[in-house]
Amino acid sequence: MSSRHFWVLGALSLSSLMLVACGRTPPGPAQSEEPAHVEHIDGTDLSRVTLTEKAIERIDLQTAEVTEQVLSRSSAPVPCVPYSALIYDPEGRTWVYTSDEPGSFVRAEVVVDYIEGDLAVLASGPGVGTVVASVGVAELYGTEFEVGH
Repeated sequence: MSSRHFWVLGALSLSSLMLVACGRTPPGPAQSEEPAHVEHIDGTDLSRVTLTEKAIERIDLQTAEVTEQVLSRSSAPVPCVPYSALIYDPEGRTWVYTSDEPGSFVRAEVVVDYIEGDLAVLASGPGVGTVVASVGVAELYGTEFEVGH
């Protein structure tokens, strides 16, 4: 075989290998689980939003408890939540997201009496000691209503 044929065959073989390699799909990342699961609560207009630990970390979700505090406008303890726990829906109703188990949240309607500093004083809502989301509330609302999906 002449050296010229040798080089032509070598170039064709190399080209064939490169074409075969181009047709392969590189392995992608492993399929990951959905960051949130939304489950409708029968008999209500509410849903339970359950987040993965990774989702909680990514939105820096934080919680606080409904507390009773004596504030400058009150002589007796009043139920309070962080102002950041509140979310207003398009109809103007006010809500908080309560959590009865880690990573799982359900919207609960509240009536705000007044705001003092970074606290919302509740006229009605979840009881003292109830855990509510205080950071990441807008993300929970968006997840519940599939905003951006």
